[in-house]
Amino acid sequence: MTKSAPIVAIVGQANVGKSSLYNAILGRREAVIAREAGTTRDSISSKVSWNGKDFWLVDSAGYKEAEDEFEQTIQSQISQAADAASLIWVVVDAGGILSGADRQVAKMALKTKKPVILVVNKSEGKRQPSDDWVKLGIKDILPTSATQKLGLAELLDATAERLPKAHINEGRGRIRLSIVGRPNVGKSTLFNALAKKQQSIVSERAGTTRDVNRIAIRYHGREIELSDTAGIRRSGRIEAGAERFSVIRALRAIEEADICVLAMDTSEPGVALDQKIAGLVKDAGKGLIVAVNKYDLAKSAGQSRESMLSQITRDFAFTPWAPVVFVSAVAGLNVTKLYELAAEIADNRKLAIKTSELNNWLKAAQAQHPPAGLKNYQPKLNYAVQETDQNQPSFKVFGAHTKFLHWSYKRYLERSFREKWPYSGSPIKFWFIDKEAKR
Repeated sequence: MTKSAPIVAIVGQANVGKSSLYNAILGRREAVIAREAGTTRDSISSKVSWNGKDFWLVDSAGYKEAEDEFEQTIQSQISQAADAASLIWVVVDAGGILSGADRQVAKMALKTKKPVILVVNKSEGKRQPSDDWVKLGIKDILPTSATQKLGLAELLDATAERLPKAHINEGRGRIRLSIVGRPNVGKSTLFNALAKKQQSIVSERAGTTRDVNRIAIRYHGREIELSDTAGIRRSGRIEAGAERFSVIRALRAIEEADICVLAMDTSEPGVALDQKIAGLVKDAGKGLIVAVNKYDLAKSAGQSRESMLSQITRDFAFTPWAPVVFVSAVAGLNVTKLYELAAEIADNRKLAIKTSELNNWLKAAQAQHPPAGLKNYQPKLNYAVQETDQNQPSFKVFGAHTKFLHWSYKRYLERSFREKWPYSGSPIKFWFIDKEAKR
């Protein structure tokens, strides 16, 4: 986040429509929506621009009495969001009854001495909120309907009037780094270690993170947007409802990322699902770092780094270009190495190769190992060009009878190519096109 930019926090008890309101304002489905109460567990934020003013809109978990330490961690984020805010939206349900939880949230918001707007959501057809809400002591009361997008412009107008003018520059050239993996491998702990603060909730429970949480940081002058995602489960184990949407969100985070950190557990590295997730990252054309977490525990248990690396190298033979890092998010071991690699991979992905050098390589590769073909159909590769409008390093190779190139020869070309230009950490793509075909 840009520290000088104002923050608007959305608070309220569970199931009053805070996430629906958040999504309606953004015009996209960013927070997880479900009928079950308490779906949002982490505070998530996005940039909003209105009437020439920019601000960060933060959606928080639903307020309720904490029954255990885990719930207390969730509830503490609500007060943290309110304390950090420049303005607070207290959201209530127009069809509900004034409750102790509503009073507690209103009291907490007013106690901050920040401007507060009471948002009476689900006010479909009720343009005048009930007098009961006046008892909360909040002067500004506005009715809205997130589902029908009613009252949103009025709410944003009232918000912008109370905020200073600010412009959020999200930064061109920002590296988008997403942490992905199975549930309970320590993704949120790793996110927190990288972010240097408790942005995500860390818990022993699997599946804690449901939304995609983002934070922008600076590392050696580079701006990196770090994302923590929900754990990706096997298809047959994904429950309907909120969890299914969470997995979809995690998959979308892969699409939106430049580079993904695949977090694995040293107690069971390289399982089939880890390989599948790596395949998803590769197919999406994104950079990849394999982070083997909880290495301190494995070391204490007598596991050898060499034996684990050997096993991982075999399991991930289809991504030999992806660096493997042994980390401990809890102990902070090798955590900043992930930033170093992300910066290096981001630079690699932007590497431009001169056409003359590219074709000198292609000529030499064929001279060393000519392509085999079928009778009367001998493939020949004439020249190559680098594509600049793709989301990964991409090259078109033009020639004759290219459809008869064997997959093993294509693999040989990539190996030969990477010996000269490693493109470490990133997949590369070759198109083989007959010179008579349209480019």
